[in-house]
Amino acid sequence: MSKDLVLLIARILLSIMFLSAGVFKFVDPSGTVGMLTQSGFPAPTILNYLAGIFELLAGIAILIGFQTRLAANALAAFCVFTALVFHSGSINIPDFPDGANQLLSLFNFLILQKNLAVAGGFLALAISGPGAWSVEGRGNS
Repeated sequence: MSKDLVLLIARILLSIMFLSAGVFKFVDPSGTVGMLTQSGFPAPTILNYLAGIFELLAGIAILIGFQTRLAANALAAFCVFTALVFHSGSINIPDFPDGANQLLSLFNFLILQKNLAVAGGFLALAISGPGAWSVEGRGNS
């Protein structure tokens, strides 16, 4: 498999998560707004929509290979930030059974690990660039 094909597949796979998350923040903002509220962030509804816009624009940039290094670095930072701020602790919902809270805490830890791994993928993409099959690479193949 050629390097350019692998980079295209990587860009598609990395962008899917952010495109869908960005759309979801507009379709049903309640989950993100609730998480932002619970974490003590000011103006959670506005932050939800700003995050949605960021995820959509950066996700599109990664998908088409435009300003790839900038978008990949920004998304790597976003992944690390969200991992540490929203997914680094245990879950303890009052009146939930201990087993349920333990399972939610495990899921939260897995999301933390996933976010850090995705950040690594974006850093690799930032170093390698988007490849020839991209807006930046057109005419360079």
